[in-house]
Amino acid sequence: MTNKKTLIVITSFFTFIFLIFFKGLNNSNTYKPSKSQNDTIPKFSAYSFYEKKIINSENIFNEKKFYLLNIWSSWCLPCRDEHPLIMSLKENKKLEIIGLNYKDKNKNAKKFIDDLGNPYSRILLDNDGTKAIEWGAYGVPETFLIFDNKIIKKYIGPLNPESVLEIKNYIK
Repeated sequence: MTNKKTLIVITSFFTFIFLIFFKGLNNSNTYKPSKSQNDTIPKFSAYSFYEKKIINSENIFNEKKFYLLNIWSSWCLPCRDEHPLIMSLKENKKLEIIGLNYKDKNKNAKKFIDDLGNPYSRILLDNDGTKAIEWGAYGVPETFLIFDNKIIKKYIGPLNPESVLEIKNYIK
């Protein structure tokens, strides 16, 4: 009789442990920032990369125009990979590209831009990473297509030829 009780207790215990692990596998604890498509852009202030003066977002995203906000850093290898694609978008007059330099050293960021070219009409500094968090970014690189102060599309990770084509189709 005690063997039966022991067997029932052990079986119940392992069933309970199995259910806990099974529920844990189905429960995602992935951080998902709140910004998504059709959200208004956050209002913020940031230092300008070249002028070293504070610029408010209201003074940047103020026209009925397409903007591409690209969060990048010189230490980010995927940022280096996507840079030629961003350079190719620079030629489109309907699009203004804004760079948000994320947790970077100024001399490294300057070397990155000097070596690879500057596709950005403005570069803003995000030395502590709080601006990127306000935008709902997961990390670098991330890119936001903006029109009329609304996020139209968010690209997580480096841009690729398909995403560049999609951006071009949006701004036609």
